[in-house]
Amino acid sequence: MSDAPMGLIAGEGALPLLEAQGLRDAGRDVVCVGLNGGGGGPGGELAGLCARYQSFPLLRLNGWARWLRRQGAREAVMVGRVGKTVMYDPVSIFRGLPDFRAAWLYGWKLRKDRRSQTLLRGLADELSLCGVELIDTTRYIPEHLADEGVMTKTPPSAGMRADVALGWPVLMQLNALDVGQAVAVRGKDVVAVEAIEGTDGLIERAGQLSRGKGWTLCKGGGPGKDLRFDVPTVGVETITNLASAGAVCLAVEAGRVILVDKPAVLSAADHAGIAVVGVG
Repeated sequence: MSDAPMGLIAGEGALPLLEAQGLRDAGRDVVCVGLNGGGGGPGGELAGLCARYQSFPLLRLNGWARWLRRQGAREAVMVGRVGKTVMYDPVSIFRGLPDFRAAWLYGWKLRKDRRSQTLLRGLADELSLCGVELIDTTRYIPEHLADEGVMTKTPPSAGMRADVALGWPVLMQLNALDVGQAVAVRGKDVVAVEAIEGTDGLIERAGQLSRGKGWTLCKGGGPGKDLRFDVPTVGVETITNLASAGAVCLAVEAGRVILVDKPAVLSAADHAGIAVVGVG
């Protein structure tokens, strides 16, 4: 199995680059599907890290699954941002020209439950039927996972720790209900919770509601999180957005949140005066 190429299903953002480099460092050839041109397209930096790269429309599931199999991939990792709101817009779905496998999955198999985790597990099942198994996203990038404890030079205050202690069980309950991956807390009060708008949307909203002052973001997927897909991530852009919105602390789930370029993320947090804590 280790001699076979590893499939990489890439959305937007920097995480596919880290994943491709981790796979190469482990001695694996990478064959990559760029969803809607994910990773910058055929001429992008990601393509340069891959033995083969091919762009596919997001909703051509059968096409890109079969392409991976033809390249010899038996396993794949799926990382990067893919806009969830398209799944709630029939016009966008129609314009995406879904193939029969995508239409079957979304239009029939998942017609009674289209929550994110249900949708992604259904996708994994369809890939498996094509002979490609999704694996743990974090397997080849362990050095970029959050550590337990304080990770920055900036320590959290007693008030920040109290906000984390209040927000964390709320976050775990939201994850159990498949609602969101982040909660904003200020002064032992929940300010905002993440829904379909994503973490960046939550940060902007929490900053407005907190008037840009002294709040904490808790982010994680919970113990029931399937690490094959949609693993929570934090990047330098996240830190920039937190600083702009007045956040002072970021609590992330140790071992189950990816810091996209960990040294750069922690350096940016220290520069912004934001404490970053890993919760075990």
